[in-house]
Amino acid sequence: MRYHFSAITQEQAEDIAFNWHYDGEYSFYDMEADKEDLEEFLDPEKRGDSTFAVTQKNELVAFFSTIHVTDRTFDLGLGMKPSLTGKGKGKKFLREALNFIQSEFKPDKITLSVAAFNQRAIRVYREVGFKDVETFMQDTNGSVFEFLKMEYKM
Repeated sequence: MRYHFSAITQEQAEDIAFNWHYDGEYSFYDMEADKEDLEEFLDPEKRGDSTFAVTQKNELVAFFSTIHVTDRTFDLGLGMKPSLTGKGKGKKFLREALNFIQSEFKPDKITLSVAAFNQRAIRVYREVGFKDVETFMQDTNGSVFEFLKMEYKM
């Protein structure tokens, strides 16, 4: 079954922000874990038209945001509903999201940054074709964490 992509609604953003809670170390990705990120995600003006809801059978199953970095490069942020993570659905979701981004924006390259501890996501990104670029330290969620920057050439 295919995913459907549409501009995220305020109701969907609030559902993600306040109801999507991940287990264990993945709670790092809870929207409420970083106040600035939460405020930006909930503000329709700051979200703009670059955040998309991903649904299947009218159920919200994931989301992603794109940031226009350069003329032909976009940065990707994404998340899957906690009850669906770790069940082998990531590659299909990511491939369809990349196809949507390609058809909508025509980028040459897509980048993303992932917490270095998240080997489950890193494995999916690599299997889909993302390549490691560099690691860096990022101040977020009340501390400093190592991240891996990756890129996908269209």
